[in-house]
Amino acid sequence: MSRFLILLCLLPFPLRAEWHAHGGWEVCACKGHLLRSFPVDPEAAHAGNGRKYARDREIDVKHVRLELDPDFDHRSLAGKATLTFAPIAKPLTQLHLDAVDLAVSEVASSAELKDWDAGKTAITLTFTQPVAPGTETTVTVTYTAEPEDGWFYRTGAMGYPEGDDHFWTQGEPERHRHWFPGYDYPNERFTSEVICRVPRGMTVLSNGRLVEESQAGDKTLFHWKQEEEHVNYLISVVGGHFKKLEAKHGDLPLAFLTPPSEFAVAENSFRDTAAILAFFEKETGVKYPWAKYYSVCVADFIAGGMENTSVTTLTTGTLFSSESENLRTTHRLDAHEIAHQWFGNLVTCKDWSHLWLNEGFATYYTHLYDAEKSGGDEMRYQLLGDLRQIVANPDEKPIVWRGYGDPMEQFDYRAYPKGSWVLHMLRSQLGADLFRTTITTYLDRHRNTVATTHDLATVFEEVSGRSWDEFFDQWVFHGGEPQLKVDYAWDEIRGQAKLTVRQTQKVSEAVLLFDFPLPVRFIDEDGGRHDFTLRIHETTEDFYFSLPEKAKIVRIDPDLTVLAGIDFTPANPLLHAQLENPDDAIGRLLAATALGGRKDQDSLDRLGKTLVGDPFHGVRIEAARALAKTRTREAFEVLATSLDQEDARVRDEVVAGLTGFYSESAYATLHEQVTKEKNPDILADALAALGKYPNDEVRPLLLAALDRESFRNRVASAAIQALRLSPDPSLAGPLREHLAAKAADYPTGDYGRALDVLAVVSKKADEATREETRRFLLGFLDHPKEGLRRASIGALGTLGDLRSIGALRTFADSRDPGRAETLAAADAIRQLNGEKPQATEVGDLRREVLELQGELKILRESLEILKKQGEAAVKGVTPDRAKGG
Repeated sequence: MSRFLILLCLLPFPLRAEWHAHGGWEVCACKGHLLRSFPVDPEAAHAGNGRKYARDREIDVKHVRLELDPDFDHRSLAGKATLTFAPIAKPLTQLHLDAVDLAVSEVASSAELKDWDAGKTAITLTFTQPVAPGTETTVTVTYTAEPEDGWFYRTGAMGYPEGDDHFWTQGEPERHRHWFPGYDYPNERFTSEVICRVPRGMTVLSNGRLVEESQAGDKTLFHWKQEEEHVNYLISVVGGHFKKLEAKHGDLPLAFLTPPSEFAVAENSFRDTAAILAFFEKETGVKYPWAKYYSVCVADFIAGGMENTSVTTLTTGTLFSSESENLRTTHRLDAHEIAHQWFGNLVTCKDWSHLWLNEGFATYYTHLYDAEKSGGDEMRYQLLGDLRQIVANPDEKPIVWRGYGDPMEQFDYRAYPKGSWVLHMLRSQLGADLFRTTITTYLDRHRNTVATTHDLATVFEEVSGRSWDEFFDQWVFHGGEPQLKVDYAWDEIRGQAKLTVRQTQKVSEAVLLFDFPLPVRFIDEDGGRHDFTLRIHETTEDFYFSLPEKAKIVRIDPDLTVLAGIDFTPANPLLHAQLENPDDAIGRLLAATALGGRKDQDSLDRLGKTLVGDPFHGVRIEAARALAKTRTREAFEVLATSLDQEDARVRDEVVAGLTGFYSESAYATLHEQVTKEKNPDILADALAALGKYPNDEVRPLLLAALDRESFRNRVASAAIQALRLSPDPSLAGPLREHLAAKAADYPTGDYGRALDVLAVVSKKADEATREETRRFLLGFLDHPKEGLRRASIGALGTLGDLRSIGALRTFADSRDPGRAETLAAADAIRQLNGEKPQATEVGDLRREVLELQGELKILRESLEILKKQGEAAVKGVTPDRAKGG
């Protein structure tokens, strides 16, 4: 039953609701007089079936002009938003602008206004006379805001480094409505400009070209113009104290900015930008379409990056020091966001159900850049990682899915790696050249517009001459992936190989029996290759191949071109030969995987040889994981003697494997690694594992590590997490003192996790110590950093002191049941009361009930107003009597 129907059942008897196809639900008095129309939510299902469709476009927005004055002290802003628009097909009597909790002081328009009303989620303008279609009109809204979303401050007063004060915005999916009024949906494009005044010494970045920078008293004015159309969520304003690196790609200005405290490592994350742009221009066949390309790093960003038109926002968490060797890189995040400048910005998905047209392309073109930068094996290695993530997920939702409640539900594996894999299969079937031609055509045809999956499929059909209906139906409009069980046999008498292929996925209306080409390869003793492509379209199929001799290696989908889970474990001779095939890195990796968990000495020896000798780092990493899976003393010895790895990625995996063992030898090996390891990330991994050993040397080692300097305090954070593994109440005091003194040295997330460790360590301490910790945690409940408020709420639940329930109730009883702090407080209270964690669906039901209660209260208030309006109308008080329903 829908939420609205539940509310309907609770309406007072004299009032009823009727559905009208043209206007939504109308609440009527018992005599039939229409009192008020509740317009259809533009995001709501048109037929009440829960499916989401693109909004109707009543107007064509031409231009958005924003004049902004941020107030860092009060974390607020004053703004003036001017929208230029024209009605599209019908005369416009009312204009609804998305706007959440804006304090509007004035609304003006080039068309005479009869009235305007600023509600909680929208501003409604009523024109004296309907605005005729095609008539260009302007509306200016003057307002102030203290945004809880969309616009974020990061200041010293909030606990961020002094001298780094800044703010940033985030629009996707529909957050900008929290700080300026407008059309906040992705199916409308317009030009824009931003005028922002900030204290002298600060800078402001926004979309497009900087057309003015001038001094006005103690403020500096920055005026940016975006002269090519884009959608609302791509508007960006970032301002504050930043330092900048600059470069050029041809005539295109490039820049990379960070807060001053982060600038020393900025160059590490900027090194690939120009090369990425050059590669994407070549690969797409379309020149970079915007006026500049800047990236700006901000503190505690809500994602890895955001591809705002011409000015990407990145998290400072992507920055890294050279000490991490090759463990960390920004090039993939950089490539992903740059790819969006074509896929998402130049061509934008029409609605959120087609999000994969933005994110799938950005993910896949990142893989293509990996091939350009590091070779095809690296690209296939990244694709294999994505494939494993996809096929392990039991979710059956399709990529194009209209059943979401919130647009953020679309930002999952379906849009990113699965969307990428759909493109990879298309490229694998068409070939690189024809695929490239198709994408160039798609971009040229739909540039500066919005697109759907059907638009993309149409171009593929036109360019290739093939029908792609079945392909998109099974891979994009239905869910799941094929799960294959493959068996191999050799008939020496007939000289034939036999493959039996079974599709084992559960077939339903949501997941089809797939029809697709499956490449297979047989390799002779002398290296001869015999390639075949099978058509898989039945539940079980047998295939026979006449070969000149028995195959030495049998490979299913050898070039990794099919999104499928493949269960195929050849016999040992085939597997061993595959592990040593110098021409097939992915084949060697899969062979190493298959040997994982085997305890025979031959398998251990082969994995050990691969770990130290394979030329591809991904294969060596897989060998380390396979040995760790075996969990025998012999496997431990192989890992322990393989720590001398020049490639930090492999060395880190070997250390990670060693942390899965528990023995005196494992302790000694990890302890030695802690004393000699220079890479702070690997050191942190080894240090974190020592916490589980009740050794007298461990506690002093961990306490000493709290004061060890490292980039972003990673070593100290690892030491704190190690304390969780064997909680020692005597360490509660020293840890609390350390956290009180060093709060500014930790990233917000790491500090929040440290608060929970403090609660764990203090839980069994004496009463006085536990109370000191409780009061320390209570002090964060009003911290200006939301992440620390939420972390302290969770830590109070972990501490287990019932005296904290009153403070937690303050958050749990919030009128915003979906707020993260509210949910965290409810969980903490359940934990304090000794209740078991709720199942997800029970939690969802509870949130539904809380939301219903809130909505019912609002509806009752609205009905009371309607009742009074009705009574006034009967008495002849209101000037405009509504017509009968």
